[in-house]
Amino acid sequence: MTIAEPPADREVPAPHSPDVPAGTPGVVTGRPLTWLRVEALCTAVAALVVFAGTGQPWWLVPALFLVPDLSWLAYVAGPKVGAWCYNLAHSAPLPLALLAAGAGWHLSALVVAGAIGLLHLGLDRVLKYGLKYDHGFGITHLGVNGKH
Repeated sequence: MTIAEPPADREVPAPHSPDVPAGTPGVVTGRPLTWLRVEALCTAVAALVVFAGTGQPWWLVPALFLVPDLSWLAYVAGPKVGAWCYNLAHSAPLPLALLAAGAGWHLSALVVAGAIGLLHLGLDRVLKYGLKYDHGFGITHLGVNGKH
């Protein structure tokens, strides 16, 4: 799928933001960025609601919150492997699969893991820590080096 070019008689300004260098490809800016951050906040709140429903102790939230960030260790194998592992740990499919498995098998440990994963994902996105590109750690789909 490609993005259609604007009509030749109409100039469309490139999206930009003071914290994203002009011409940085693939970085969301402007109103779509605001919507993505609102969506992320809603995800984080929903994750806390799900966690509350498990009846597990609240100390588990701060104790496990940074576990997805251990995925950055995959960068030792190179930026492509690192980005893949980091993005796996920082996108919705993995925590949603954990939630579904936990609900289906009645295993609160999996529900807790999924909820905390979604909480981490949501708060990362609110702070503009996005998905990584293969060519390096610094540029994400929400900004450069997590600037906000």
